[in-house]
Amino acid sequence: MSTQSTHVLAVASALAALLGVAACSKDKSIDQPAKLTPLTASLRVQRVWTASVDDKRAVALRLGLGLSVAGNRVYAAGHRGDIVAIDVASGRILWRARTRAPLSGGTAASAELVLVGSSDGQLFALNPADGAIRWKVRLNGEVLAPAAIAERLIAVRTVDGKLHALSPSDGHELWSQEQQVPRLSLRGTARPVIAGDLVLCGFDNGKVLAANTNDGSVQWEATITPPHGRTELERLADIDSSVRVSGEDVFTVGFQGRVAMLALETGQIWWSHEASSFRGLTLDDDALYVATADGELVALKARTGAEIWRQKALLHRGLSAPATMDTAVVTADFQGYVHWLDKASGALAARASTGKVRISTAPVVVGNMVLVINDRGRISAFRVTPHTGPAGAGRKTLPETPAPQPEESK
Repeated sequence: MSTQSTHVLAVASALAALLGVAACSKDKSIDQPAKLTPLTASLRVQRVWTASVDDKRAVALRLGLGLSVAGNRVYAAGHRGDIVAIDVASGRILWRARTRAPLSGGTAASAELVLVGSSDGQLFALNPADGAIRWKVRLNGEVLAPAAIAERLIAVRTVDGKLHALSPSDGHELWSQEQQVPRLSLRGTARPVIAGDLVLCGFDNGKVLAANTNDGSVQWEATITPPHGRTELERLADIDSSVRVSGEDVFTVGFQGRVAMLALETGQIWWSHEASSFRGLTLDDDALYVATADGELVALKARTGAEIWRQKALLHRGLSAPATMDTAVVTADFQGYVHWLDKASGALAARASTGKVRISTAPVVVGNMVLVINDRGRISAFRVTPHTGPAGAGRKTLPETPAPQPEESK
């Protein structure tokens, strides 16, 4: 791992320790997670299967080990080196591969490849059919987010501020771009996005960069969140979540910064509003949904940024990035609960528990199913259907649930 990468990790670890001390201090008040109260579910949620990667004794490090789906398979990875392919419909494990590497960023999947990165700077490419390792390369920087896969290239971010473009055939580097990493940054990186002839990615300095897929030349870069404040903590402005692309528009959000809409061709900012998020946002046809750093879920009109609704019932519950279904928005929290909200109003529509372990990565929606993986590698699949009959008929009232202290303050 490079000296710069090591420095960033050390600083980020120091920040985590500092925040942990502050949270545990009896002399300092902390934001208490919202207490979950009873609700009358408007959606029926049924658990259909569970599975796991071999990660039971791994330390929960808030890694970017999310799920990915290609065809009828879902792929998952654990920090201890386990990678599994699972049949989406039945939950049956189709194959299991063991890399013996400290996996930390993934998974990404296509019909041809499954990709997972590691804390020691490796990227593994596996055969989706049987899990055999096709190739692996060393990137000299920790991988904390899934790669992006296209026919001509793979794009992957490392914590040293580099965006790498690799050949899908053997992993050799085609080009790279680099942005300066601030002295202090959050632990995490944004997943690159490939849109046409551009690779787009957010960086720890508050910028979004668009590079040409052919040669890596910079098409544009835009400062979404200029760092501001007197201290390094106040100047944190990381963009640690993927940008979202819809047609000719790009949407992004940063920590202690702004949510913004940009032009895909030029990077010009069309609108922006103050916001703070390190988990990210998602889109549907005409709205975007943001999980803020404080635990609010906010719906905005995509064309103008005007607020549609704001849900505060999940404050300080460490929400994951949201995902969308036909009529609902779904997110998960630090206590292992999955929450569904009505897409039109933001009202709580359903809730399901997966256990008491945090879910850091975004839920994955496949038709009427929602898949989540917790920070210990346990995967849960839920089938979601609307309740039928007269209002309230057959609907389940979910009980009140006490909200314990966040993991960091225990």
